[in-house]
Amino acid sequence: VQLVESGGGLVQAGDSLRLSCAASGSTFSINIMSWYRRAPGKQRELVASITTGDGRTNYASSVKGRFTISRDNVKNMMYLQMNSLKPEDTAVYYCNAVSQDGIRIWGKGTLVTVSS
Repeated sequence: VQLVESGGGLVQAGDSLRLSCAASGSTFSINIMSWYRRAPGKQRELVASITTGDGRTNYASSVKGRFTISRDNVKNMMYLQMNSLKPEDTAVYYCNAVSQDGIRIWGKGTLVTVSS
């Protein structure tokens, strides 16, 4: 499985942005997909996750109510709609997939910069 993120950029506080993650390869083996982020000087953290089967979602408390994760299993895409962006949301955002065998796959990331 290969993952490619897109949609990052420079926005102002309060703006919205939508990230996309395109999955290719043996996508049928993916059990759960997630967005992680790594802010400058900080450890990588889970932002949101979604199961590919029943679409159950999970969010970090810092983004709950502002971000929405979704997926399109037909197009093999995952999205992260980010609203009311804050400067502290500035980070490199990574797409992650976990297969049924527990193998983790990472994308290369897309940079989101939120100016105040």
